[in-house]
Amino acid sequence: MTTGSGTAPAQPAATTTRAAASPATPATPAASTPTSDTPEAPATPAAAARRATRPAYRRLSVEERRAQLIAAALGLFAHRAPEDVSLDDVATAAGASRPLVYRYFPGGKQQLYEAALRSAADELELCFAEPRSGPLTVRLGRGLDRYLAFVDERDAGFSALLQGGSVADTSRTNAIVDEVRRAAADQILLHLEVAEPSPRLRMMVRTWITAVEAASLMWLDEGKQPPMAQLRDWLVDHFVALMAATSASDPQTARVLRAALALETAEGQAGALARRVMPVLGDASHLL
Repeated sequence: MTTGSGTAPAQPAATTTRAAASPATPATPAASTPTSDTPEAPATPAAAARRATRPAYRRLSVEERRAQLIAAALGLFAHRAPEDVSLDDVATAAGASRPLVYRYFPGGKQQLYEAALRSAADELELCFAEPRSGPLTVRLGRGLDRYLAFVDERDAGFSALLQGGSVADTSRTNAIVDEVRRAAADQILLHLEVAEPSPRLRMMVRTWITAVEAASLMWLDEGKQPPMAQLRDWLVDHFVALMAATSASDPQTARVLRAALALETAEGQAGALARRVMPVLGDASHLL
């Protein structure tokens, strides 16, 4: 039905009432409403990078965990005396807990220190392991490069290890250190191709090992001066000089020295040493 004016009638009141009774829902921008055609916003580059580089969790084996704790302890003992390192320090460095450290080392810090020392000793014992060919001075130089690199990396820990006096110092730790010295001496004797060294030759080699240790400690005290390469060459010269002095009273050492010098060259370190020393000895000709 139309009115006389021709205007459409108003909407029924019931319709208006129902609309008003419905709870108001705030409008949500269409752009933020996920649909099947609109993927979720990508993660930030930083978050994506963290997920990409995060290693998958893997439970460590007993040996792996033990090695991890020893490595953490070695890193600390390398720069601090044993008495200045606590089990809490080791646990923190390894990303573990103190009870876990005790689980693997029930003897506490002393047992952990000895295990770390044993690990370092195993590395040191290999320093002079070289193929037995070529000039002796070259082989000794390569061994000293490894030894001095070990000293350089461990610094204060190396000093504490060799100087002793630590609260962690025991007969067992001393035996480990002495074992390193004996192993180094045995390696040197292998390079000299001597199966049964005379007492003087063995003493000479052990004396040189002791001199290397003492020089290394003094080198650390002197701010690692002279440069490592110069210290290495001086220690090689020292070995040759000790052999020469010992050969004067020990026939076996004299034979070994002759055989070793036969492999040296004029351009090598032994040749350079002879050229530097001969003028000095020449001035002592009145002693002959």
